[in-house]
Amino acid sequence: MDMTNERYGEYVRKKARRSPLLRDCTFAFAIGGSICAVGEAVRHAWSAAGLSADAAATATSCSLVLLSAILTALNLYNKLARYGGAGTLVPITGFANAVVSPAIDYRAEGLITGTAVKMFSIAGPVIVYGIAASAVYGAVLAALGG
Repeated sequence: MDMTNERYGEYVRKKARRSPLLRDCTFAFAIGGSICAVGEAVRHAWSAAGLSADAAATATSCSLVLLSAILTALNLYNKLARYGGAGTLVPITGFANAVVSPAIDYRAEGLITGTAVKMFSIAGPVIVYGIAASAVYGAVLAALGG
């Protein structure tokens, strides 16, 4: 069968399922908001335990990373992502999932050649460009005298 790109594109458009955009956006908003609400609850709990505002914020970040890593290891974070989509990419929990997930996937290849090598395959570029961007930002501020 000889088919042009245009005819193939038309065929794909006819056969493709329409994405339920409103539903997906609603779920992303609800799941992302719920993750943030959990973060606020954890921060309030750390504050109630007697930590200062800065210490409570740091403890909250650590707690959310740990919780996300545990949920990823139990394959619950991925199930949540099926419904929440982009809502699960809330920076701290999404980053923890991006680090833990490849580490778990490649653990059978060994501690060094599997887990350690693959752990930052997804999150590595984020770390590299984040550090580079912060260095550029710092240099610009220093040059401007700020």
